[in-house]
Amino acid sequence: MKWAVLTGDIVASSAMSADELDEVILNIQGASLDGSHWKFVDGNSNLTGFARRGGDGWQIAISAPSFALRFGLYLRARLKSLNADYSSRIAVSVGDGVLPVIRGRGVINPSSFELSDLNSAHGPAFTASGRLMEALDGHTLMAHASGGAIDATFRLADHISQGWTQAQARSLCLMLPPGAGPRRVAAETLGISRQAVDQALNGAGYPALIDALEAIE
Repeated sequence: MKWAVLTGDIVASSAMSADELDEVILNIQGASLDGSHWKFVDGNSNLTGFARRGGDGWQIAISAPSFALRFGLYLRARLKSLNADYSSRIAVSVGDGVLPVIRGRGVINPSSFELSDLNSAHGPAFTASGRLMEALDGHTLMAHASGGAIDATFRLADHISQGWTQAQARSLCLMLPPGAGPRRVAAETLGISRQAVDQALNGAGYPALIDALEAIE
């Protein structure tokens, strides 16, 4: 089965308290659970899995590879909505992978409620994502292992999203999931005006980003 595998670690984690680091990791896990409610065009559910790797590392697998960039941006928005300084490196790969099915931890399958242990997963997608994670350095915090045009798209989206403010991130958390409702509903949820939501999304580059996501998907 093909998976999109995202491997990451928390930027500047050494400056965080243990509680702050746990909060960040829990929100990444929460983003993974949110992604399990995303739907394919045909209405089937996306499958997601999460595992913590070491103190500040993590890995997520999603069964809809076309959602990889959307999910990476959503994850970044989740973190920046907590604190504009929170961020994570994200190394993405798409390819074959195997997730052994067990009971009690790991990947949630919404259709059968069976669970898989992501720490036991293996295959080319997991290997490539981990290797890219080791190679990421400098100003680039998100990239795709395949290189070429798709990697260029990820790197440009990374550059745009690194500058998101906390207010922008809060609006993006509501508008990035597929099938998100109108901006009016986002404004009501956040308790702000529709104009404030428009300003936040436009400042975050949302119109161009959503066009790119829809083209990929």
